[in-house]
Order: sequence, then C-alpha cells, then structure tokens
Amino acid sequence: MQFTFRINGKSETVDVDPETPLLWVLRENIGLTGTKYGCGIARCGACTIHVDGLAMKACQLPASAALGKEITTIEGLSATSSHPVQQAWVEVGVPQCGYCQSGQIMSAAALLAKRKNPTDPEIEAAMADNLCRCGTYQRIMAAIRRATQIAQA
Repeated sequence: MQFTFRINGKSETVDVDPETPLLWVLRENIGLTGTKYGCGIARCGACTIHVDGLAMKACQLPASAALGKEITTIEGLSATSSHPVQQAWVEVGVPQCGYCQSGQIMSAAALLAKRKNPTDPEIEAAMADNLCRCGTYQRIMAAIRRATQIAQA
C-alpha cells in the first residue's frame, strides 16, 4: 500500500505493507539511517524516534500506526546539531562506540520536552529502556543534566 508520512517536517510517500515496522520504512525506504536496529523487540532503545513528541520504539511500531502523526528521527532533531541534548552529548563526551546514541539522544530530548528540569529518578525512569553496551550511563546522566542547563540559558 502507498502511505504518506510526515517525517522531520517533510512529506514522504512509500509503498509498503501496513505492518512493516516503521524502523525499516525509515531506513530502507526513506534512507534515514540514523535510527538504528538493535534488538528488534523494543528492549534496547536504539530505534527510538519521536511520534507526536513521544519517544517510541520504531522496531515494533507498524507503519500504519504512524499515519497522520508527526515523526521525528535523529536527523530531524536539529539540522545543525544545536539541540541542547546534542550539544551536551558532545560537551560531556558521552559516546564510546556510538551505536546506541541516536536512541539515547531521542529519549533524552523527549524527556526534556516534557520536563524542563527533571530529577535524577525521572531521568533514570525515562532512560531505563535504552541500553548502552559500553556502559556510559554516568556520562548520559551528566549530559542530560547539562542539557537542562543549556536549554535554560
């Protein structure tokens, strides 16, 4: 079936099965490869995107469920990497291997869109579904705290 999605502020039309996970529509049909495949069962968070501003796992979201919604991928978070979370990620030096980082950043950005100054338990709860094989969790926490400062400056 042919579907038109609103992704990163643009309309994108693709011909896919309605049950195709949105992750594969983004990566294979549209060419937005910043959203990563990690586990395929929505447990690692590498595929996190925003759907109407909410952090969602694209590997388990059927394409048909995204119709009429505003989808934002890591490529659409900021064209210049100027989003406070992206700035903080670089400043704090979060990435090691980098594979999970787009999902981590998207989850953190969704949290900060809802809570301007989240507590540590709120940050931990929002990030709980994002795994980092390199174990940079302390730097991730520090970067989210720093992003709140950047956003409020």
